[in-house]
Amino acid sequence: MFVHKPSKLAFVGDVLFRGSIGRTDFPRGNHEQLLNSIRGRLWPLGDDMQFVPGHGQTSTFGWERKTNSFVADLLFDD
Repeated sequence: MFVHKPSKLAFVGDVLFRGSIGRTDFPRGNHEQLLNSIRGRLWPLGDDMQFVPGHGQTSTFGWERKTNSFVADLLFDD
């Protein structure tokens, strides 16, 4: 991941996509670890942070927190 805070722009590779997340069905993939990384490392950068995934459309962390069925805030109890 590369983050340019002044531009509010993050390049996140295949970790997070608009409406989806990276695959964890490969050897050594870990679904729980991926979710923890997204919520613990990406979300703290702010809802207005725009991200560029490895492929596909850009989005913001705030939009994904509200709408992404894999990592939306309403899915978690904390």
